[in-house]
Amino acid sequence: MSLLLLPQPSTTLSPVTVSALAARIPFATVTPPRQRTFTAKATLSISLLDTAPNAIPPKKVLVPIGLGTEEMEAVIMIHVLRRAGANVTVASVEPQLQVEAAGGTKLVADTDISTCSDEIFDLVALPGGMPGSARLRDCEVLRKITSKQADENRLYGAICAAPAVTLLPWGLLKRKKITCHPAFFDSLPTFWAVKSNLQVSKGLTTSPGPGTTYQFALSLAEQLFGESVAREVAELLLMRTDDDNGTKKEFNKVEWSIAHHAPSVLIPIAHGSEEIEVVTVVDILRRAKANVIVASVEKSLEILASQGTKIVADILIKDAQESAHDLIILPGGTAGAQRLSKSRILKKLLKEQSSAGRIYGAICSSLAILHKQGLLKDKRATAHPSVLDKVNEEAINGAKVVIDGNLITSEGLATVTDFALAIVSKLFGNGRAKSVAKGLVFEYPG
Repeated sequence: MSLLLLPQPSTTLSPVTVSALAARIPFATVTPPRQRTFTAKATLSISLLDTAPNAIPPKKVLVPIGLGTEEMEAVIMIHVLRRAGANVTVASVEPQLQVEAAGGTKLVADTDISTCSDEIFDLVALPGGMPGSARLRDCEVLRKITSKQADENRLYGAICAAPAVTLLPWGLLKRKKITCHPAFFDSLPTFWAVKSNLQVSKGLTTSPGPGTTYQFALSLAEQLFGESVAREVAELLLMRTDDDNGTKKEFNKVEWSIAHHAPSVLIPIAHGSEEIEVVTVVDILRRAKANVIVASVEKSLEILASQGTKIVADILIKDAQESAHDLIILPGGTAGAQRLSKSRILKKLLKEQSSAGRIYGAICSSLAILHKQGLLKDKRATAHPSVLDKVNEEAINGAKVVIDGNLITSEGLATVTDFALAIVSKLFGNGRAKSVAKGLVFEYPG
């Protein structure tokens, strides 16, 4: 069940697969309403249950979060499992639904954990992070839910610190092969501990860190829905095979010189922005000690991302124009990119960024924003395959990341970790990038 060999990324699926996935995916596309206001608590779903009374009920998944939960792990799990077709409930173990994750990202849960106590889940998946794993451990309701899950032979999983910090004290690792983050590995029972990126043992799936979360989440998707669905999701995520591991290409190399201060990085977000891309860039750059500011182009700080994750920005975009930023990075997501492109303030900031020779970048579908503003002239770039054909500039295929002078671009989704680490390398040096990658348990090719 390890999905070690994945097919070449594809931009098209068979009609049968598209139809099947559309029927299963509850957050396949989030299209914000046309009204002047937007309520992030609203959710959109596509379900056969609405039209076919005899349809198979969707698989139900619980992802609990708490103060200090590792945001990359939580968000990647949520995203991958929703794409696979699971009905994912994000539940807070805190008194409030808004939770500040380990890297400072503010996530909003769907519900309080207490509302889940009588639910039956096909999978309970615990993200790691500290003190997030300890907060999950200390939640009695979650302990009972997860213990019942194990007792009744239903699937459960944990990543990073959670196997050692959460499941071990609960007694849920007995006679199972497990792995976890290297920092907590010595806490595991010696005979059953395995140093690997993925361990599946008698209904329990474990993995060591943020850098292995895609593999972890895809294994869970495979156990729930089968190998073919997991492979389709891997293609949608633009995951590569081991034999096609193109990384970054750089043209017109310049030094990204930043004065003696922590670089200021602006990440604009909107309803429909791609949550994996937002959270991964924010988390990794903050690990590297950059000053990252998440700015909403909406009227509210809270946005509903492409697969239904609720993210709370630090500021509104109007407050971001009060100072210059060393970098501006645009996350993708088709609907999100469209909404970002309509922000007059963001357009102004991007033009000023380019004119001043400061750094800017785009991930996935947001390359179209730079193209529309004429900010790709004589530049080489990459983007999601569906976008590359629509820009006239010299597109670079086969690279996860392309750097051209002060411009950096990426295909998106599963390539965004490489993208963020490439930024760290340019700003702080390759040593810092390797150090951050090690903490992520990510094999850094640089």
